Amino acid sequence: MRSIWRTLDPPLLRDVAAVAAGAAVNGASFGAIAVASGLAWWMPTAMSVLVFAGGAQFMAVGVVAAGGSPAAAVIAGLVLNSRHLPFGLAVGDVLGRSWLGRLVGSHLLIDETVAFALAQRDPARARAAYWACGVSLFVAWNVGVIGGALAGRAVGDPGAFGLDAAFPAALLALVLPALRDAATRRAALLGAAVALATTPLLPAGVPVLLSLFGLVAAVGGPAAASTRANQEVS
Repeated sequence: MRSIWRTLDPPLLRDVAAVAAGAAVNGASFGAIAVASGLAWWMPTAMSVLVFAGGAQFMAVGVVAAGGSPAAAVIAGLVLNSRHLPFGLAVGDVLGRSWLGRLVGSHLLIDETVAFALAQRDPARARAAYWACGVSLFVAWNVGVIGGALAGRAVGDPGAFGLDAAFPAALLALVLPALRDAATRRAALLGAAVALATTPLLPAGVPVLLSLFGLVAAVGGPAAASTRANQEVS
């Protein structure tokens, strides 16, 4: 683990620390909201340790607070977290071949860790960024949840402070370098268009899943280019 931190440069560590600080505040908000919804203080804490998926946790608490069953909350969380399946395929090599590393690493697989890893061109730096971000966010999120759960309503809604925009802004900054590639840019634009078009019509989380159709542009682009090249040669 010490070698991982040595691989990272100060700017990347600064970015990780900034995202972790946002996770701590957002985690505190989740803990406070969960307790205000009637859950015992230890329930959001246990959920954060065992699940560690902020969006799914907020959704599960929201479903239960609205009168839904625990089964409905679990299903909603699973649907929202199904986006992690392609994420796992994208960063499988980063986790190495050790079954223990893959087991622990899969628990730390969230939007931010994937974005940090994919933003690195060097495999060693990608691995270091993944683990540094994952461990930092796991600790910060859980500390925040415990503090928020004990403080009750003291933190309130993170949207009141604009903190709900912190994670999208950080992810956008991380993926911007990858948009220099034409195929990646096409996929991102198509995915964003699909998400924006379906957001007013579908439940929360579903447009994000549908944005994966943007991958069609990434696959179709090279295939079309190869077809044109073959036609020109013939």
